[in-house]
Amino acid sequence: MTSMQAVQPFIRHEALPARPAPLPPGRWWRRARQALFGGWTSGLTTLALLAWAAWALPPVAQWTLWNAVWRPDADACQAARGAGACWGVIAEKYRLILLGRFPLEEQWRPILATVLLVALVIASGIRRLWTRWLVGAWVLVWVAFFTLMRGGIAGWTLVPTERWGGLPLTLMLSTLSIVLACPIAVLLALGRRSAMPAIRSLCGLYVELVRGVPLISVLFMASFLFPLFMPVGTTPDVLVRVLLGIALFAAAYLAETVRAGLQSVPRGQLEAAESVGLGWWATQRLVVLPQALGAVVPGLMNSFISIFKDSSLITIVSLYELTGSLGLALTGDAVWRPFMAEGYLFITAIYFVVCAAMSRYSLWVEHRHARSQAR
Repeated sequence: MTSMQAVQPFIRHEALPARPAPLPPGRWWRRARQALFGGWTSGLTTLALLAWAAWALPPVAQWTLWNAVWRPDADACQAARGAGACWGVIAEKYRLILLGRFPLEEQWRPILATVLLVALVIASGIRRLWTRWLVGAWVLVWVAFFTLMRGGIAGWTLVPTERWGGLPLTLMLSTLSIVLACPIAVLLALGRRSAMPAIRSLCGLYVELVRGVPLISVLFMASFLFPLFMPVGTTPDVLVRVLLGIALFAAAYLAETVRAGLQSVPRGQLEAAESVGLGWWATQRLVVLPQALGAVVPGLMNSFISIFKDSSLITIVSLYELTGSLGLALTGDAVWRPFMAEGYLFITAIYFVVCAAMSRYSLWVEHRHARSQAR
């Protein structure tokens, strides 16, 4: 018996059943039907979620919309307590919530500074704007931001950092912390993979030590203990100390994410770079890091979102960012204090919009990286 004859009993000759043709892309209702009712399990899940929404959303809509008080009328809000939300508290206290204790007559300055910073961050995410001019824009915007916030020139009131707060402080701390933490994290990740035992041990010790303590203790040490080790009369500004504390703390977590990306780069890439005469630094900059960072975009963005949200912990050192400004606005006001929940929902919406935008941008970067890898 030949080998072909031995295999014949195991060969099936009947035709496979026809499968339905895939739905053509481009129609949103087709994509929605495929996503929500693509199979019996997804269909049952969708129906269960719709039933839950039909049961839970009407009372939520009653409280948030239909029975809500929208005007800053304390008496109307007291009458609607328990039946409807009091969004009038936002109309009454939004300046203090968003801008903190900045002087009322010059609050256009933090508003303009925030607009410039947000525009810079958005421009930095547009690929066609990644030119040398963007570096200059970063320098100019940060100079303008701190000039507008601090004042002391052109007749502007000098505002110390202790009075900065609200949304400008949150965005400034999170953005600068990310900018400072990223290069430190890359150096730490490279150091942990170094062939030199001393550098590898020092970088590993730093990462494990910082990751072993909570951020709130780092902020406490940066604010209250660090000045004790400085010469008399040379205490740095509390905002600078907090900024460095957050950046150094975030760098330890980012370093592990970057190190995971470095480990994903095949050894053959390094050998190919060596074969064309690239040095170690050139290999890391041109070959290894672009692939490593592209492979861990979700992890990096997760850390960036954590940095943005963890900035709320600076209230412990008497810097009133967005969450602290809410407590500052409502805790000491007996009239509006009962409507703290509405205030928290307001800043929750702000945090959600920013975090969702960061997440969507992360998906776009992942898509671009996947397309480049497929070429």
